[in-house]
Amino acid sequence: MKKYAYIGCLGFIAVITTEFGVIGILPQIAEHYHISIDRAGMLLSAFALVIALTGPFMTLFVSGFDRKKIMITAISIFLLTGIISSFSPPFWLLMLVRILPAFLQPVYIATALSVAVSKGDKKNENELMSIVFSGVAIAMVSTVPFATWLASKLSWEYSFVIQSIVSLIALFIVYFFLQNIPVREKKSYGSQLKILKQPTFIISTAMNFFMISAWFSTYSYFAEYLNKAKGMDNTMVSYMLLLFGIVGIIANRVSGKMLNKNITNTTALFLSGTILIPIFLHFSGTNTIAVMFVIALWGFLYSPSFLNASTYMISSAPNSLEFANSLATSFGNMGITLGTTIGGWIIATKGVQYTPWLTLVFGILAFSMIIIRRYLEKRSTSLQNKIV
Repeated sequence: MKKYAYIGCLGFIAVITTEFGVIGILPQIAEHYHISIDRAGMLLSAFALVIALTGPFMTLFVSGFDRKKIMITAISIFLLTGIISSFSPPFWLLMLVRILPAFLQPVYIATALSVAVSKGDKKNENELMSIVFSGVAIAMVSTVPFATWLASKLSWEYSFVIQSIVSLIALFIVYFFLQNIPVREKKSYGSQLKILKQPTFIISTAMNFFMISAWFSTYSYFAEYLNKAKGMDNTMVSYMLLLFGIVGIIANRVSGKMLNKNITNTTALFLSGTILIPIFLHFSGTNTIAVMFVIALWGFLYSPSFLNASTYMISSAPNSLEFANSLATSFGNMGITLGTTIGGWIIATKGVQYTPWLTLVFGILAFSMIIIRRYLEKRSTSLQNKIV
């Protein structure tokens, strides 16, 4: 039933607006607090690091709780921290309230995906997941650019006001339109943890890590890059985020249908952006029309990255959906932390125009993981055939 997927999608919009809403306002936050752009980037990297370190443990811990209550609790924390952030607290407090919802972000994502899939047919599983994950692209086309635009016209605090409003709407919808979903049979920790011994799952996890690191080496500093390397003002950046998101919504639906046919090829196709986009960004120069075309392609190839990464990992551990999803979220956010941190270092030492080349390097590493997994799967099939 797609109803549950759409409810999960709405909550995902709130989650993504909170996590990535700061991307468009990092320069303003840095200016307000009189700090460097790489230190302001910690608002994103610290959030992601907490998810990376605690996601799987939190997901295992709450795996026996009613799924509706888990989703309500997670969104409530996002709402509370958004309200506090909108009052421009001291930077240490802003950092603290950014970190708190990170503990429940992977829990929400894993739970929303599990609810969506549990109410649908097995053959449409990837499509239902794509509906939930389309919350990423919808946030990029609506709430994130609108919050960035509003911040450019008024002040950066209004970005957090938008985040709070979106969280409040999501909380209302989940509370009134999602039925209680108690867990009837809780899987043992051991049965879920055993996927960590599977070589293909480990390699798939590494692919996820490198792919997300690749994208966020540059995307974390989207506003800074367009400001400094392409000469765009904050209003133009908000329009570019809008374009990015519009194309991304289409990409998520396309990717969801393609994943139903071939997971590996679909993942590789969209991963190609980590190689192509840095090259196209370099040669587009400051030509606005050319840059717009590159950003549209960037949005198309980037937007399904979390969907592709999760599906690719789950395909190697189909019987541990929630735990595998939490690990996908965790290692994806570890990739965000690494990409944002190294990207910030590159900006501080070399200049923002060099960050896309870091994307290319991580992209090559991600492609190598796909090749290794394919080799392992072929060898395993070959050995099984010999035994038979």
